[in-house]
Amino acid sequence: MSVFMLPPPDDEPWPTLGPDVCAFIEAYFCHGPGDLLGEPVQLDEEQRGWIYRLYEVEPEKTERRRGRVIVKAKNPKAGRRRFDRGSLSLRKGSNKTEFAAWIAGAELHADGPVRCAGFDTVRGVRVPTVRGVTDPYIPMISYTEEQTEELAYGALRRILEKCQIGNDFDIGLERIIRRSGDGKAEAVSASPNARDGARTTFQHADETHRFTLDTLKRGWGVMLANLNKRPIAEPWALETTTAPEPGMQSVAETTMLYAQGIAEKGTGAKSRLFFFHRQASEKHDLETEAGLRAAVVEASGPYISKWSAIDRIAEAFRAPDADTAYLERVWLNRPVQASGVAFDVSRWRELVRPGYTAPNGAVIALGFDGSRYEDSTALIATEITSGHQWPLGIWSHDGKPNWEVPVTEVDGIVADAFLRYTVARMYCDPPLWEGWVSTWAGKYSPERVVEWWTNRRKPMAYAIRSFAAAMAAGEVTHDGDRVVTSHMANARRLYTNLVDEKGQRLWILRKERPDSPMKIDAAVASVLSWEARNDALAAGLGVVQKYELSFIG
Repeated sequence: MSVFMLPPPDDEPWPTLGPDVCAFIEAYFCHGPGDLLGEPVQLDEEQRGWIYRLYEVEPEKTERRRGRVIVKAKNPKAGRRRFDRGSLSLRKGSNKTEFAAWIAGAELHADGPVRCAGFDTVRGVRVPTVRGVTDPYIPMISYTEEQTEELAYGALRRILEKCQIGNDFDIGLERIIRRSGDGKAEAVSASPNARDGARTTFQHADETHRFTLDTLKRGWGVMLANLNKRPIAEPWALETTTAPEPGMQSVAETTMLYAQGIAEKGTGAKSRLFFFHRQASEKHDLETEAGLRAAVVEASGPYISKWSAIDRIAEAFRAPDADTAYLERVWLNRPVQASGVAFDVSRWRELVRPGYTAPNGAVIALGFDGSRYEDSTALIATEITSGHQWPLGIWSHDGKPNWEVPVTEVDGIVADAFLRYTVARMYCDPPLWEGWVSTWAGKYSPERVVEWWTNRRKPMAYAIRSFAAAMAAGEVTHDGDRVVTSHMANARRLYTNLVDEKGQRLWILRKERPDSPMKIDAAVASVLSWEARNDALAAGLGVVQKYELSFIG
């Protein structure tokens, strides 16, 4: 079974509140929305294992080396939580939302055995004793406010409405409060400002593979920062998710990369993050019925596979219109790039050239694409001799009312580029920027500042193909800018009715859907910048040349 767990289990288990938390959940909670609504909970062994790990605490004594002798000394952190973050990455349909709701309910109840009150001797063994949290505050966030009802908060509300300790709470559509008034769980907005200042004791984010928008990522970042405000309460955060799509820079992807980085450094034992991810391994042949079924079983795990519709899931891969990349990600829990994605984001990441900066005076090409009132506007530079790209500016609409690109700021950065570097070509997609493009052409020479309409399907398709080929060949490098990478990941293929010299259909770039907030302007600007670079090379402008600039006014 392909499982990545950080930290891996220790030879000597840590003390844990897990047995008490499991007993509390099974004694007082029920199943949430679905066929088992209201039925008593019976945790499987894997769920117990997660709870045991999530509730590990520092031991009373730690081992220290004195010369050649190992002695045990009193641990000043005894009883404190080992982890302040947890992340479960499981295939679709693994009951992870309901699991998170049970955890939230235990954290919210006055008698929830979720913190260590000390240690006691039971049958000759020192074990932690338990207590509840005083005045807990539990924000629960989902990728849209409309989805909160369907995700963990909605599950918690239905569970408490049905279970025997529901009368201990005042249960509302958006908040659940202890009858005593000293504890609350609520569905929260993703707005960073809405979360700033919260005094959190536990928090949950559901489906974090969908947390790709800046507002969601900043909101979760603010929530994580809030964990530092109540150290006595030992606050912590839990993420539940399906495997992220590579390159989307979602919260789930960021957490996974962080966990992998810790593992590579060999510092997992000291990690404050507990991370669990299970996926189907690469040993299965998905082209065979047996191989596909075995992959689904492996991704499901030993307990989920017992009651899952394994055969129906496998059949979905064989449908004529099946999006196999999507199915592989959600049912096999593999981090797989979506079908129809324009660029290989894994390859794009390999092309990062850390620490390199083009020198002042370098010959560069610029690509400019954007809007004025919606989407994003991007200005991307490419050093002609090296093929290295970096953004000079990216301006994004982020849900702000009456937002407009700061045109004078854009103009200032364009001016700085022409002063700092030798700009051989600047290709600009002109819609809504015609006046400014004309001004730049008059100011810096119409031979260098060129209107390059991206709505010309055939030239655009060939420019994209050239850029993709340069990526594959490693001819283009970049500085690893996160926003540019996210725009690359967001770009999808739109096939045209045009064909190339080999009879293959040409494609251009599009958003995931017309109204999608997932922006692609920096990807378009990168393509334009690369096309300008190629044309500059063809014109013999690959070496430093001095231009006499004539300024208007």
